[in-house]
Amino acid sequence: MFVRTAGERDLAAVRTLLVETWHATYDAIYGAAKVTEITDEWHSIASLRSRLTRPNSEFLVADDGKRIGGMAFAAATADAKVILLNQLYVHPDCQRRGIGQALLDEVEASFPEARTLRVEVKEANAAAIAFYRSKGFSSAGNTANPREASGPTTLSFEKPLG
Repeated sequence: MFVRTAGERDLAAVRTLLVETWHATYDAIYGAAKVTEITDEWHSIASLRSRLTRPNSEFLVADDGKRIGGMAFAAATADAKVILLNQLYVHPDCQRRGIGQALLDEVEASFPEARTLRVEVKEANAAAIAFYRSKGFSSAGNTANPREASGPTTLSFEKPLG
């Protein structure tokens, strides 16, 4: 798969990827009904479309010409030296093939002035935590998410860049 900037024509495939990946990852944590509710809101076509034109951001897909196997979205924070990796998902059928690494590499290359890459991960998502730790991220504490006050704890990880 090669990594490229996402476009309008990718949004339906990205939504499908996100819905399938979220159900595979989070049904055991939140329950299938809650995952459907979350993906309907967070991963709607309108929500994805708004990312395409967000300033100081990069929306990427991993594409093999037949399917979108992964996606990433990152954006500069108020401090342009700090980038927040909002999303990095690889379809379960495509995991452990280097796609996550390729997406992460492209995110890092997309923000040459950045000094820190930050990501937030659910504490219950052990596979994601292991992935980020293996890529040089270290713990930066817990984060409160008011939309999920009763949900699982969110952990913050950071990686120095540059």
